[in-house]
Amino acid sequence: MIPLSVLDLSVVTTGTKPAAALQNSIDLARHIDGLGYVRYWLAEHHNLASVASPAPDLMIGQIAAVTKNIRVGSGGVMLPNHAPLVVAERFKMLEALFPGRIDLGLGRAPGTDGATAHALRSRLDRREGDDFLERLSELVLWETRGFPAGHPYNNVVAMPDDTPLPPIWLLGSSDYSSELAAQVGMGFAFAHHFASYDAIAAMTNYRSHFKSSGWRETPHGILAVAAVAAETDAEAEKLASSMDLNRLRRDRGQYLPLPSVEEALAYPYADAERASIARNRSRLFVGSPATILTKLQPMIAASQPDELMIITAVYDHDARKKSYSLLANAFGLGEKAAA
Repeated sequence: MIPLSVLDLSVVTTGTKPAAALQNSIDLARHIDGLGYVRYWLAEHHNLASVASPAPDLMIGQIAAVTKNIRVGSGGVMLPNHAPLVVAERFKMLEALFPGRIDLGLGRAPGTDGATAHALRSRLDRREGDDFLERLSELVLWETRGFPAGHPYNNVVAMPDDTPLPPIWLLGSSDYSSELAAQVGMGFAFAHHFASYDAIAAMTNYRSHFKSSGWRETPHGILAVAAVAAETDAEAEKLASSMDLNRLRRDRGQYLPLPSVEEALAYPYADAERASIARNRSRLFVGSPATILTKLQPMIAASQPDELMIITAVYDHDARKKSYSLLANAFGLGEKAAA
């Protein structure tokens, strides 16, 4: 069976304030740590009422400190929001504190709206357009010390200088990052849970064009999917109703805390709204463990990911923990951990 990992958004609900959502992330990580999952990644979002964590590096340190088995990383750091030197310093520190357990996942989107992105970057150098590749190159140079002769950064060292950067992963929802990750020889994670681009094409493109590098000798593709598991299909459908309503609202530009199941079930959906939810269900896998396995297998077989990363953003925290437990059992993670 394919290895499993976790993507956590520190979900804020109508009944869970942001501070409690952050504590829930730590509690979920403790729970995950003993189930056989490979890694636990945290996202970066800003000015979003349903996501509590804008700083994955801070959460990585907290979670790595209370776990022992899983790798902990960013899914991801939105590189355009940060000076590359700052990213290098913070993740070298994390790697020094938790050697061999940290991942540096990088995204090229701002993770927020235009005004907030401007506020985040207003004191940074004002580069125009998409400068992700430029920032990625600079980040790599802080590690390789390959700045040209006479460059002012030759006199600047990213501390701690006796610790390497952790493995770098490029995140994407289109063909751009899959192609770039292949060309520079880094790991790749595809966000199927919100992408409009075909996951199979992105994963296939990455694997077929991969060039070995000092970062990786072989490709490693992670497919991130949204899934909700429960004991029965009916119970899973109830849990997923919150995500259905939340997605419907987000499509209208309404970025609200995740609604309860009761609110979602009581909502008076119009026919067009039900059709929109049905279309969005192509990005969400819902059901009992057996049902989810059946739904996922064709995509796994076609895209051939090295790893499946699960995001479960349901209203009830205990139901979220239960979903990850059920999926761990369904994919035989406990058997792998015992072996």
